[in-house]
Amino acid sequence: MKPFFCVAFCLFLLSGLYAQRFGGNPPSVKWMQVNNTAARVIFPRGLDTAASRIATMAAVLGSGTLATIGQQQQKINIVLHPNTIVSNGYVALGPFRSEFYLTPAQNSFELGSLRWQDMLAIHEYRHVQQYNNFNVGLSHAFRIVFGQQGQALANALAIPNWFWEGDAVFQETLVSQQGRGRLPFFFDDYRALWMAGKDYSYMKLRNGSLRDFTPDHYRLGYMLVAYGREKYGDEFWKHVTQDAASFKGLFYPFQRAVKQYSGKSFEAFTKDAFAYFKNQSVGEKVSAEKHRHFVADQEFPAYADGDKVIYVKTSYKKLPAFVEKTGTEERVIRVKDISIDNQFSYHNGKIIYASYRPALRWGWNDYNEIQVLDAASGMQKTITRKSKYFSPAISDDGETIVAVDVQPGKQSVLHLLNAATGSLINALPNPDNLFYTYPKFVNDKQLLAAVRKPSGQMALALINSNDGAIEYLTEAVYRVMGNPVLQQDTVYFTAADKGYDRLFAVTLSDRKLYRLAISTSGIGVYQPSVTGEKIMFTSFTADGYRLQEAGKGELNWNAVDNTQWTQPVNTFKIDLSKNSAAGLLGAVQPSPLTVQKYRQTTQLFNFHSLLPYVTDPDYSLSLVGNNVLNTMQTELSVLYNRNEQYKQIGANITYGALFPYIKLGGNYIFDRRDFITNNRPVYWNEGQVNAGLSVPLNLGKGRSMINLTAGTDYVLKTVSYQGVYKDTLGTSQLGYLNGFVSFTHQLQQARQHIYPRFAQSVYLNYRGAVHSVEARQFLAVGNFYFPGFALSHNFVIGLAFQNRDTLNQYRYSNSFPFSRGYESPNLRNMYKWSANYHLPLAYPDFGIGNIVYFQRVRANVFYDYTMGNVRYQNGYFDTKFRSAGAEIFFDTKWWNELPLNIGFRYSHLADRDLFGGAGAGRFEFILPVNLFQQ
Repeated sequence: MKPFFCVAFCLFLLSGLYAQRFGGNPPSVKWMQVNNTAARVIFPRGLDTAASRIATMAAVLGSGTLATIGQQQQKINIVLHPNTIVSNGYVALGPFRSEFYLTPAQNSFELGSLRWQDMLAIHEYRHVQQYNNFNVGLSHAFRIVFGQQGQALANALAIPNWFWEGDAVFQETLVSQQGRGRLPFFFDDYRALWMAGKDYSYMKLRNGSLRDFTPDHYRLGYMLVAYGREKYGDEFWKHVTQDAASFKGLFYPFQRAVKQYSGKSFEAFTKDAFAYFKNQSVGEKVSAEKHRHFVADQEFPAYADGDKVIYVKTSYKKLPAFVEKTGTEERVIRVKDISIDNQFSYHNGKIIYASYRPALRWGWNDYNEIQVLDAASGMQKTITRKSKYFSPAISDDGETIVAVDVQPGKQSVLHLLNAATGSLINALPNPDNLFYTYPKFVNDKQLLAAVRKPSGQMALALINSNDGAIEYLTEAVYRVMGNPVLQQDTVYFTAADKGYDRLFAVTLSDRKLYRLAISTSGIGVYQPSVTGEKIMFTSFTADGYRLQEAGKGELNWNAVDNTQWTQPVNTFKIDLSKNSAAGLLGAVQPSPLTVQKYRQTTQLFNFHSLLPYVTDPDYSLSLVGNNVLNTMQTELSVLYNRNEQYKQIGANITYGALFPYIKLGGNYIFDRRDFITNNRPVYWNEGQVNAGLSVPLNLGKGRSMINLTAGTDYVLKTVSYQGVYKDTLGTSQLGYLNGFVSFTHQLQQARQHIYPRFAQSVYLNYRGAVHSVEARQFLAVGNFYFPGFALSHNFVIGLAFQNRDTLNQYRYSNSFPFSRGYESPNLRNMYKWSANYHLPLAYPDFGIGNIVYFQRVRANVFYDYTMGNVRYQNGYFDTKFRSAGAEIFFDTKWWNELPLNIGFRYSHLADRDLFGGAGAGRFEFILPVNLFQQ
């Protein structure tokens, strides 16, 4: 196997790990399961109803929509996670399972208003069907040889990521009364590009950009998938993906299949698809201020005193921050804490918002804590801890906060809190099982919110702040809405209408509903803020969300009757009625399934993939496994070292369901060799077993991400000499402790930042023998990141120290980061400092033949200074190893899918390389072949 292919394999599989959270639930969680022919749904106790509905929906979707992707159906394990506040889900191979993050998002415009568990089931089960039916041809051969992750790699290389997600979004739209294919917000991105005349290439739209706004692959995928089914029939993509996953034609199999079944080249097909949607977007006539590149997002404007406006501003070079604007002058109040969204409430100099905080140990649990920020001083106070609050808003008197409380497996509940202390004043009943979004105060007796019914319909509602009684201001319809704001007798809000998200108003006195015609220089009207004479809002443009302002006298108030309000909302013309699965969700009648206990020890040894690694001179194969709950990682490996020509077999187990990780492992090396006097080789076999504990802690809070991991292993190593030295050297044993501490701290990182502008990374490792021999080694490595002269530049200072004993009874492996360009010896004492300056050189946004795409070219100028104790005839002497040089890196994507950072380095050696070749100049290629770790 070629090394580059192994690199691609490793990087692809590495990217899949980010969705997983190893050992993320405490052992106290009691896992249950329900089963049918389509799915096993695994869930914490108390989610029986949700689990039964999801399993039933999987079965209905399996029988109703399978024919448009293939014929194969394999049962899937679906794990429900109610404790995380992130709204997401995924399906993956290695092992084959799906995970649902059950907390709904507040923003209905982005993901819709369907019951969140229904949305997840519809979307994610389509991925199940895809994986089941893409196990064909060469993809199947990869699965036979490399296991499930071999199929995952082959599928990713053959079938673009936009198809996976676009096909799943199409399924949302087909089987429900909503889905993202009906949401105007979903298409704002492309319509903004078309409006600005930005005709980006297919490769740029596929791979994205670090300087220009590009829509994600969900939007690209839906348009191409929907156009293909509209133009060529519902089975068009089944034929295309079967051929592509089989690698028929081998090179460019997907493009080849599109041409075969559409009769057009892939380039012509994509142009026709874009034209189909673009031609339907001409109805909204707006003028836009044009910029060359992305400028910044300006979100959630709030009128303050006088002519001041406060909003959240985010750019590709700067972190999200609260900004106060007076006239044309901006003042940064404070960089915003890490948050799920940018919503905030403002009143009388106080900014109220919810910030994200992870749990200390268990990755599947996290929190939204309410922050109170003084706009004048920039001082901030946390008033709730370990809470799960969303969309907080403050009352006019500044005494009370209303927030949406979403506890695991429970109803959405409105909480009234003391604005000074965060203590609970009242939790309002929710007998209709509504999901509340963006609540606001009307007065001391009433609240206002956009609510979702379990059916997915939305309405604007008044809520009694004493008993939670509901009074609807609008009829509940399949029309997304949100961001209500009250000004005197009128509620202003945004709702989907005729393909766009528009501004509406309803008067409290007579309950009359109006559509407000308003001039914008962007797409849509979002997040309105109202004063006596003016209204401010955000609209989406190709340069980001931009603030817009209009006088109330400029608004045209058009009355909306009930017939108009209840009409279906469709953004683009796609005929779904011809498919028998249209509206399938409405026919789902979940029946209770038998609930059984699911043991955490189920299939602990679940081997699923055979992975190759190339870290020259080491070449290895690892048989890896994970259980479905991802609390057990197992690995069996074989390795060959090209330098010493030895062979190694090994096994490793990590169990993560307890507070400390438990690690067990062992390996055996055959025919290791070295040279002694007169260059005579000596051979030995080396065996090792190890056992240890480690504790990973997440200390992140506010604007910082902080991780601390500490642990220790006991290692027992046996060395058996072979051949002519078998009798003289014999067999020896070494037992030692291997303790380590790893600490990282970093601020958030903007899109164009090469590294965080402020960060620290420290690693400490001590290895000391406890019997048989005297052998010890201590290593300390630290890297410290600082801002450079420009926002996207970094100074990086590196420090390192390593000390080992001089008895030479045993030498541990060497991980010291030696000066670049030199061969790296294992000396008695080594000290190092380094200085680096990283900066971007260019953003090419250029690709070649759908094979490689260049996003950024960047450079690093460095200087390394290492001092080491080198032994000469008369003892140890300090010797310098200094080098300076430059590195050029190319941030690329291969096959429009796999991120790979490659580069080259030139090092000038100021001192002689005592352990390597001659010459002062060294040239090296930098290829990150060792990034993947199971």
